[in-house]
Parts: sequence; C-alpha cells; structure tokens
Amino acid sequence: MTALIIDDEVQIRRLLRLALESRGYSVQEAGNGQLGLQAAAVHRPDAVLLDLGLPDMDGLEVLKRLREWSEVPVLILSVRDEEKGKIAALENGADDYVTKPFATGELLARLVAIQRRRHGNDTPEIVCGPLLVRLDRHEAILKGKEMKLTPTEYAFLKTLARHPGKIVTQRQLLREVWGPQAEDQTHYLRVYANLLRKKLGDLLLIRNEPGIGYRLVEPLE
Repeated sequence: MTALIIDDEVQIRRLLRLALESRGYSVQEAGNGQLGLQAAAVHRPDAVLLDLGLPDMDGLEVLKRLREWSEVPVLILSVRDEEKGKIAALENGADDYVTKPFATGELLARLVAIQRRRHGNDTPEIVCGPLLVRLDRHEAILKGKEMKLTPTEYAFLKTLARHPGKIVTQRQLLREVWGPQAEDQTHYLRVYANLLRKKLGDLLLIRNEPGIGYRLVEPLE
C-alpha cells in the first residue's frame, strides 16, 4: 500500500515515514498543497495524511480539490483544535482528524480504520466487527443474535456502521436519522447513543467526539 504525506514540516514527514514504513507502506511525500495534489494524481495512494497548515494553500482547499476526483481515505493532521475546523474538514470529505502532537500508535490505528473502506449505500449488508446490518431487512445482528431496536435506534446505528471507525458529524447524524429540520436537536444524539451503548455492551463502542460527532469502533481500536 502507498501512503502520501502532505506536510511542510520535514521532521513530521520523517517521523511519519518511519512509522508507516514499519507497517509495510510505501511512502510518498509533498511539502505543499500543489505538489501534494500532483503526487496524488501520479501515485494514486491508498491513503493520504494531510496537514491543514500548508504554505501555498489551506489544507481544506487541497481536500476539496482532491475530492473532486478521488475517494482516497484522508486523515487530517493539524495543530488546529477548534471544533469548526474539524467539522469543516469532515464535512468536506476527510475521513478522520488527528491533532498535533499525536501518538504514532493512535495515528496508525486511525489510518487502518479509515482504510476499511466505506460500504456503498446500495450494499445489502454492512459488516462492522461483530455487527451485521442487513439493509434490505432493516435488522441488525450482533454476534449472531438479532438486536431489538426501535426504528430510530436502527437508523442511528446504521448511519454509524456505514462509516466504521470514522467520525460522523452531529449534523450528518441528525439529518440522516431525523431529517434536516432536526439539525439543532443535538440532545437527540446523546439520548440514542446511550441507548445503543447499553444494547451493544462491550462488543462495539460508540465514541463521542465532543462538539463534533460520533464514531463506531471495536474495543481494541
């Protein structure tokens, strides 16, 4: 697999290269946004690690241009820790977001998670660890047993399961589960996340990224 690092800090690129190569990746590097876009077009990487603070253009603009023609998994790296920046990146096509400084172990785990590619909306079944969601039957099977879910619980779980390991923003969840008129009703999310946690037990975790969204992960991730 090939990973593309787009970051202007030489030390960060060196650190990431060592970590990625230790996991068997072939690594390409770019020190600015324009070179990064060119490298993505030439090398067609399996994953992109993208810094938002680039010298020639904002990383968000690089992301937007990349998403015009590619669905490659993108992991954002940034010193910016504001909720608005994270939400903007996720809603413009980023698969996850790691704030600098970061632990390489966590970063690699996040990278593996986003490479478990999204299932298309027309896929009849979604598999997320011990969870099987049968879209045609509107049912969820957890470790071989059917879960007893209300229609809203099923819709919430299905939305998270479509993007295993990836943050699904609050607005996206509210829009897909309750409709666009409910985009400000964030308390719905807390209530239904807690209900599902009880039913999932310790087999799957629903992690809250405060102010941003939720992700569905396996316990060891």
